[in-house]
Amino acid sequence: MTWPQAPGANTAGASSARLTPFMGLAPTHRDGQRLRKRYGKLRSHLFTFLDHPELPADNNGSERELRPTATYRKVTGGFRSKWGADLFAGVRSVIGTAARHGVGAYQATQQTLRGQAVPYPG
Repeated sequence: MTWPQAPGANTAGASSARLTPFMGLAPTHRDGQRLRKRYGKLRSHLFTFLDHPELPADNNGSERELRPTATYRKVTGGFRSKWGADLFAGVRSVIGTAARHGVGAYQATQQTLRGQAVPYPG
């Protein structure tokens, strides 16, 4: 298969053009059909990171953020109440967001409990 040559080869548009021959294929397996359908819906967003270098090309940050919650659930067998699960999720969200912005967990928790926005440096 030959790749179409597009101007600006490192752009989202050029990469989307390279995907065209594959989108024309008709998968026979159910999983392949589902993947093709999903890529068809998301195609315009698949290569956004090429036009916006500040965006990550993967979702590893999101996966890392979820890992402690999954571990907690596996070790403890889950939460006994929706209230407990919601509290844990809220605290993890505040602390995780603060950490990504260089703010300590204690300061972020204090500010949140006071009903104040957490100041982010920079």
